[in-house]
Amino acid sequence: MAPELFYYSLGASVTAFSTTRQGGVSEGNYGSFNINAYCGDTVFAIQQNRKLLAETLHISDDHIIMPHQVHHAVNHIIDLTFLALSADKQTAALEGIDSLTTDIPGICIGISTADCVPVLLYDPVHHASAAIHAGWRGTVQRIVEHTVQTMQTTYHTDPHDLHAVIGPCISLDAFEVGQEVYDAFAAEGFEMKKIARHYKKWHIDLPVCNWLQLEHTGVLAKNIILSGICTYNSSDRFFSARKLGQQSGRIYTGIILKK
Repeated sequence: MAPELFYYSLGASVTAFSTTRQGGVSEGNYGSFNINAYCGDTVFAIQQNRKLLAETLHISDDHIIMPHQVHHAVNHIIDLTFLALSADKQTAALEGIDSLTTDIPGICIGISTADCVPVLLYDPVHHASAAIHAGWRGTVQRIVEHTVQTMQTTYHTDPHDLHAVIGPCISLDAFEVGQEVYDAFAAEGFEMKKIARHYKKWHIDLPVCNWLQLEHTGVLAKNIILSGICTYNSSDRFFSARKLGQQSGRIYTGIILKK
């Protein structure tokens, strides 16, 4: 048994993917492939699924890095200092983190989503990468822009060189929100005519929000891959917390720099 992965084409020097629900041992609303330890799945299932993913990616289990996300805009750099920490200290360092960056080959950095927007970045010039969890709160806080800035400072990345992925997430039609969410985006200066529609209630287009942030930082539109997959409408293949409930599995979207 092997997890069924949804791959993205970012070049021969990098592997980028999102997990699907297929190919693991989890059950019920976690079935069958989930490696998120913060959503209520069993320890045994998570361990077995991580092992399956590591085998599929041809890396060791401890090289699959995933933070405990809290819908903020904090980035953590995965470097040799981090990798030298004990497992417990690594877990502590990843608490409250919603964005990871690295330039170390052979390490899989990734984030978990189940309707929120997963964003991957790859700098082919400096061979550096990022994995970003952009829920609506993180999007309002412009986590994508902050992560690009981190890559500029840390790796000397030129945004024009970046390749980006916007992975499976909830679509405009499925993402109905309250007035307070609309107001939060408006207060932060988002172009509401581009990202919002009013049906019976307001709907926000999170993929477009993050696409616009990428372009604002200097990422070229031709270098952005949009999966076009709505998690809510494709909950048989991808986890959707809005469809399945919070006590359900999570998609893991990761990126590995090849040596």
